[in-house]
Amino acid sequence: MALPYEVPSTPSDPRAVRILAKTIYRELRASGFSEQEVMQLASELLARVASDVRDVRDGRSGT
Repeated sequence: MALPYEVPSTPSDPRAVRILAKTIYRELRASGFSEQEVMQLASELLARVASDVRDVRDGRSGT
């Protein structure tokens, strides 16, 4: 799935992704998700990114 906006080649704050990840993790845990469920989510996200990268590499559009 393509992003609905252009992503800058260099983030304005190099800590932004780390801060976002920490915030998402804390919110998920506070909402009752177990460590196992958070790991499953992370695995699914990585699989989706890998699929998109393969699609771009192979000249197909992502889903």
